[in-house]
Amino acid sequence: MSHIRTPSDGPPKTIKTPCTKVCTVDGASGLCLGCLRSLQEIAEWSRLDDATREAILEELPGRVSRLDPALQGLVPR
Repeated sequence: MSHIRTPSDGPPKTIKTPCTKVCTVDGASGLCLGCLRSLQEIAEWSRLDDATREAILEELPGRVSRLDPALQGLVPR
């Protein structure tokens, strides 16, 4: 049985996201140039638990090195 939201549940919980609305995937690395997540991570983001999302968020800065040096300057900081 699924949970049906009622007005007493309040507004939906805000989910922290690294999305910068620069949705361009580098074919070689498979990472989004805007947020450095993989397509699978992007697709699953809303279903992941908070701990998993936090672990991914901590890992993102190090992923810049997986991009071609010519693309690294395109990643928003």
